[in-house]
Amino acid sequence: MTTRTARKPAGRIAFVGAGPGDPELLTRRAHDALVEADQVVYDSGVPDSLLAAIKAQAKADAQFSPAEGASGDVAKVLISAARSGLSAVHLVSGDPFGHDSVVREVQAVARTAVHFEVVPGIGQAEGVATYAGVPLPGVRIAADVDDVAALDFEGLANATRKGSFAVAVDAGDLAAVRDGLLAAGIEPGTAVAVTGDGTGETQYTTTSTVDSFVAAALGFTGRVVLTVGSEVAQRDKLSWWENRPLYGWKVLVPRTKEQAGAMSARLRAYGAIPCEVPTIAVEPPRTPAQMERAVKGLVDGRYAWVVFTSVNAVRAVWEKFAEHGLDARHFGGVKIACIGEATAEAVRAFGIQPELVPGGDQSSEGLLAEFSPHDEILDPVGRVLLPRADIATETLAAGLIERGWEVDDVTAYRTVRAAPPPADIRDAIKSGGFDAVLFTSSSTVRNLVGIAGKPHARTVVAVIGPKTAETATEFGLRVDVQPQHASVPDLVEALAEYAIELREKLAAMPAKQRRGSKVQGPTALRFR
Repeated sequence: MTTRTARKPAGRIAFVGAGPGDPELLTRRAHDALVEADQVVYDSGVPDSLLAAIKAQAKADAQFSPAEGASGDVAKVLISAARSGLSAVHLVSGDPFGHDSVVREVQAVARTAVHFEVVPGIGQAEGVATYAGVPLPGVRIAADVDDVAALDFEGLANATRKGSFAVAVDAGDLAAVRDGLLAAGIEPGTAVAVTGDGTGETQYTTTSTVDSFVAAALGFTGRVVLTVGSEVAQRDKLSWWENRPLYGWKVLVPRTKEQAGAMSARLRAYGAIPCEVPTIAVEPPRTPAQMERAVKGLVDGRYAWVVFTSVNAVRAVWEKFAEHGLDARHFGGVKIACIGEATAEAVRAFGIQPELVPGGDQSSEGLLAEFSPHDEILDPVGRVLLPRADIATETLAAGLIERGWEVDDVTAYRTVRAAPPPADIRDAIKSGGFDAVLFTSSSTVRNLVGIAGKPHARTVVAVIGPKTAETATEFGLRVDVQPQHASVPDLVEALAEYAIELREKLAAMPAKQRRGSKVQGPTALRFR
């Protein structure tokens, strides 16, 4: 009989390219290596937003630390972790082999028996050039350099005779790049675009020429990307990232992160920078008896309809179902109506398809307009369950009663005012630090004003529907945007359309009028 001693699990090392900064540009292989890692060492060039996105999905006990010291020092840290049986990652901006220091680390690891892999990433120069709207056809040169002295300036100057090139350098090295290009014989008037915070929320590009780009980029810090050559002129038509309708707009979203997920994602797709500020907290009802009776009534066939007016109401009912070991099968025979698409999606998430969602106005009035009156022959059960917040209005219940239905209006949850946001957020709200605010209910208006004060007059106010608009007006706010249909997608779409209208209006103004215009926000500032 042979006795085997247990061996430590084999560790491994991955050199992972993070790309130019946008978290959505991580490759699948890079994402998998990061979420499975035990230890992640990251370079200073990796943006905080990307690190935050990775940490949110990483192992609970994963260790994150900045890379410190020379290449040999970083390699020793990685090798030590791997020999301890851990999965170690060195996360670098752009592509791993775009950095001489990382190449030296890989060479050091290759001299050991430790298993390693190199996961490529989109090069910073090439990726940012695309986000800036500058194509690099023909002679395609895109370089990420840590040492400007390593640049082949003559080769770069020759490239501009056939096309364009892009290089990623530190902002402090721009003057050295200019001098090198001019010494290599490049035409001083050759077009240059300099992009800072490439692929980030505040990416900004300035265009000039080789002899003037250093002054044009004054104030840029960190890594920047220069695109040089005739293709820079195509930015006017191809600059898509910075030309999104809400690009650079700071938008206040008075909802919790959980509730604001879909809205914030849509805002980001249009280029906005959402800031989520909870205005309410959801708590169980003070006495659970009403909900207990309602759940028993659902199971016993007491109701013909359940009408959901919010995602919170859906959650409250399903939580109560879970407490009693019930599931979607116990809704058999009960029809479900939802006031809007967001609420309907919450119901569908539990495997049930609602029978009624208003096609037009997604409000109490819109639902009532499509809700059939009670018919004693067709509807042998004439009772409706209406689980809602404790502060809900009586419009819906009264309308259902008018249509001949009996209504059990049940408090499914309580809404209480959230704690005030941090002082800097409160100051930004009152001083015009936000370009827009999106209100999705009357309570968000009341509670935001209550915990943080009224938004500044220059802030664009967008509301989801007429009731919310009335409340905003009562609080002295000017309503600028209201979608035709009361839904989150339509609300964001309406704000984007409003921004486009502002941009077109400002573009049509003479320069002197623009400077005197009262129109605020990033759209106006770009024309001033």
